[in-house]
Amino acid sequence: MRDFDMNMLIKPHLVSAPTYAAMEPPEILAKKAGISENQIIKLNGNENPYGASPRAIAAVKDVPLHIYPDPKQILIREALSKYTKMPMDFIVAGAGADELIDLIFRLFISTGDKVLDFEPTFGMYSFGARLAGGSVELVQRDQNFDLDIGEAKKNCDDRTKMVFVTSPNNPTGNIASKSDIEELLELNLIVVVDEAYYEFSGCTVQELTKNHRNLIVLRTMSKWAGLAGLRVGYGIMHPDIARYMMEIKPPYNVNVAAEVALLASLEDSEYLLSNVKLIIRERDRMYNLLQEIPGVIPWPSKGNYILCEFDENQAQRVYEGLASKGIFVRSFGSPRLKDFFRIAIGTPEQTDVLVKVMKELV
Repeated sequence: MRDFDMNMLIKPHLVSAPTYAAMEPPEILAKKAGISENQIIKLNGNENPYGASPRAIAAVKDVPLHIYPDPKQILIREALSKYTKMPMDFIVAGAGADELIDLIFRLFISTGDKVLDFEPTFGMYSFGARLAGGSVELVQRDQNFDLDIGEAKKNCDDRTKMVFVTSPNNPTGNIASKSDIEELLELNLIVVVDEAYYEFSGCTVQELTKNHRNLIVLRTMSKWAGLAGLRVGYGIMHPDIARYMMEIKPPYNVNVAAEVALLASLEDSEYLLSNVKLIIRERDRMYNLLQEIPGVIPWPSKGNYILCEFDENQAQRVYEGLASKGIFVRSFGSPRLKDFFRIAIGTPEQTDVLVKVMKELV
């Protein structure tokens, strides 16, 4: 009997598939810094420093874990319809926006298809496209990190099926204009606009889904509602796409704990949005403090994070210096971001420690 060769059975494009550079958990970060977990300042994941709604925490404690969740997501979609003011049949929920990204690729992308992605941006789009067998065309953003629509058009061909846009963009923090999205929609591609940070920007193109069957808007409960650990997000799209998404998703994709936490969070949205205002206020304060540090250029942001630019070859040194003090921020592999890193907005106390250490390092 010949030796079993696993690689002969794996899909060829997955044999050497790229991985997504995910963040390490707090306990590992603490171990690396040589301090206790409660001493680290974790500003690398754009997580909500104020956590989840107390109502959501209480709801999760009482959830019946032996019952399967509703495959039709009736209560979830009704609640999201009320929150977004969009019809229920425009909404599909997922185990985080990441699952919805995966479902979109399953629905539209076959081996050899091409996806446009504006670089630099969130890495899950390129990761998901390659897992689906598609190729990724990285369209460089302009010098201000705004979309270059003309360059995107040049990169379209008969194999191009989809384009991804993050607004506010992660990690640069800027908004994609409505006119740019409308211009992309005219290309007759599937246009996916990731509005994960919508609550921090107040800018959305969700209304365009009513007249554009090729537009999908993604949202998450991770950032504004503090539910990152439960993995729950949703998409807003024309019912023609939503029907397919509901048919191909795993039947029980949003678990019962995530469901009750989402429902409780939406009922307590006033409390959560008051925390969003605190984060926005702290974002603006951090931006002003960072501007005062020589050698650091903070970029204006509409998200819950700030991208910082440094003098050439200094970003990695400062990044490592912060980590040695138990302060963790986010660096990137993109060549355009070699002199940058991103800082999530934490509490005022965390900002003060961060700025103090950065002044010592720069």
